[in-house]
Amino acid sequence: MEHLRSGDLTIEVTATPERAYQCLWRGKSNERNPAEVLKPWFDRLLAAAQADGGSIEMHFEKIEHFNSSTITALIKQIQICRKAGVRLVMVYDQNLKWQRLSFDALRVFEKNDDLFHLRSV
Repeated sequence: MEHLRSGDLTIEVTATPERAYQCLWRGKSNERNPAEVLKPWFDRLLAAAQADGGSIEMHFEKIEHFNSSTITALIKQIQICRKAGVRLVMVYDQNLKWQRLSFDALRVFEKNDDLFHLRSV
């Protein structure tokens, strides 16, 4: 799976021995319509995870900023992963107020199916 570089945003991908794709978000996701770039990349990531019978971990601890349009793209990805039966974990830094507020709002998507989970560090 290839890394994503778009504007001020970089997402580095590493495949783990446990068949998880760890995606480290860095920089800023400040595009007006980030879904134009993120959606095709997400689609390839999901296809790779499905093919391997694996999962996806998105790490946001190092990202400096993302806008509300990025949150919308993330919500869509949560829904797509759940429908595909691929486990998605989002990891964030609870000590950063803006991250805590953004990710706490996503808790409504956590269900008993263990397909979406938020983890704070």
